[in-house]
Amino acid sequence: MEYRVLGKTGLKISRMGFGGIPIQKIDGEGTKQLMHRLMDAGINYIDTARGYTVSEEYLGYALEGIREHFVLATKSMARDKAGMAKDIDISLRNLRTDYIDLYQIHNPNAAGLEQVVAPGGALEALIEARDAGKIGHIGITLHSVELFERCLELDWVETIMFPYNIVETQGEELIRCCADKNIGFICMKPLAGGAIEDATLAMRYIAANDHVTVVIPGMAEEKEIDQNIAAVEDPTPLSAEELAKIDSIRNTLGTQFCRRCNYCAPCAVGINIPMVLLVEGYLSRYGLSDWAAQRYAGMDKRASDCIECGLCETRCPYQLPIRQLLKNAAEKLEK
Repeated sequence: MEYRVLGKTGLKISRMGFGGIPIQKIDGEGTKQLMHRLMDAGINYIDTARGYTVSEEYLGYALEGIREHFVLATKSMARDKAGMAKDIDISLRNLRTDYIDLYQIHNPNAAGLEQVVAPGGALEALIEARDAGKIGHIGITLHSVELFERCLELDWVETIMFPYNIVETQGEELIRCCADKNIGFICMKPLAGGAIEDATLAMRYIAANDHVTVVIPGMAEEKEIDQNIAAVEDPTPLSAEELAKIDSIRNTLGTQFCRRCNYCAPCAVGINIPMVLLVEGYLSRYGLSDWAAQRYAGMDKRASDCIECGLCETRCPYQLPIRQLLKNAAEKLEK
């Protein structure tokens, strides 16, 4: 396994890390098996978040006795000092550790970032926690190119996490700037929230960018770990056939698709927006009509139940026209 220094933090981490979102679907014992597999493979970077329901707790249980082998990163959506201080303490308890290597401000918008850095903001709590030895380093996660550019100029930012994959290359130049400024770059959404089906190609594409410090695919099974390791460690340059497939994926997906981050939730009437858009996507892109019909029939709320309140669109970090996308889904799935 290749190792990199995570920017200003000085932490030596594996080029491939572990994204802790999918372990919400398994349990503590399953997470423990995964952590021991990671340790054996030399993967030492783990990412989770306060917002990932039981993820921190499962990881805390799974890492007992082997905590020292890992660099732990988590994050909070708190914007004020009191809320961030509370979340840091909860993370420490959940993860069953007395320190967290990297604590990140989770996906602020422009107004949220202003609150974070203002007097009484979350940054004060992070600095105090760092001074007290509760956390080691401070980072931020983003979806906006404009905020990415701004955060490159903030001296307290040691790492930046941002989506980067075959179809989301809007931050590519800023990723290079991270390297120039010694800011660790953490690549999230390597499969575009599951929209890219060829995981090996997706991981090889990211690993080919030398400015990416670490990529953190979400994994819930050991076979996924093995597959992703093989892709990241493959030194072979992308072939003409692979480059052609990359172009095909870009042409098929475009930019107006759901990444299943679930920030749009909760829907005012209970529609599972990411699942509706996933089903519609598989129908439109891959022609899986029977699969789509079966999945859609089992949903409690349908796309046509949308009351067009627009709250989901105010939360979507990709500024997707969700109301129109739901209308399109209803037309295709409710014939």
